[in-house]
Amino acid sequence: MKDLSFGLTMTFWGMGVTLFTLGLLILIIHLMNRLYPFKKENEDDKKE
Repeated sequence: MKDLSFGLTMTFWGMGVTLFTLGLLILIIHLMNRLYPFKKENEDDKKE
């Protein structure tokens, strides 16, 4: 039973930390999008 409880604990901690990390990355990406918005190039700017 000791091995089973250790395995389940590691599984749940691994899933939790993974989801937390993904959520943190999502927040960082949203923050970067707000700070540095994407600017589309105009067709007039491309003509030389």
